[in-house]
Amino acid sequence: MDHNSISQLVNNFKFIHLQPLNNKETAMKKAFSSRALFAAFTILLCFAFSTSQAQKYAYVNTAYILDNIPDYKNAQQQLDNLSIQWQKEIEDKYAIIDKLYKAYQAEQVLLTEEMKKRRQDEITQKEKDVKDLQKQRFGYEGDLFKKKQEMVKPIQDKIYNAVKKLATDQSYAVIFDKSGDLIMLYANPKYDKSDDILLALGFKPAKKESGSGAAKSGGDTSTPASPDRAPSKTDEPKK
Repeated sequence: MDHNSISQLVNNFKFIHLQPLNNKETAMKKAFSSRALFAAFTILLCFAFSTSQAQKYAYVNTAYILDNIPDYKNAQQQLDNLSIQWQKEIEDKYAIIDKLYKAYQAEQVLLTEEMKKRRQDEITQKEKDVKDLQKQRFGYEGDLFKKKQEMVKPIQDKIYNAVKKLATDQSYAVIFDKSGDLIMLYANPKYDKSDDILLALGFKPAKKESGSGAAKSGGDTSTPASPDRAPSKTDEPKK
């Protein structure tokens, strides 16, 4: 066997024996890396779970709380009365416009062009005035909106401050509102702090059949409120 053949056999022997060693070393490194990542993930998961377990949660039902505050009921009644009063004011003005238009239709054949123009302008101006009044009374940031802010917001602020104090004093991480947009599929009544808020505000909670503060309102997501705008007039005179 010549020298070249011997060298080739030696090289082949080195390749056969060294290649598995390299694969094994790589596999060991990968295995160690995977185990390290898994261990780190497990530690983080356990930490997150233990942290969440340490948090305290509760909920209130602001619709139920408001229903048991006399000042809120009085404010709502006053807002309803104002809404009805302003709505009637607007409807009366529409009725006057309707009479003017019907009179114009009946008399227009006897009127000159100048008189027709004057009567039409009068009706048009009155329509504009009543629409402006409707917007002023029931529009966004209109009279009814401002009245609500004046009468209801202070009560809502008191509730918020009482909830904040309860959360701070009793170390609650989160206090949910059952009457809001949050969907609560199940709520244990023992975590309902609605009556605690009422007592903190100086009001006596209503008697309930069940232990939940939402018993009276049934977890209703709506609170009694006055309409923000008057119903639109469908029978406005058409020219």
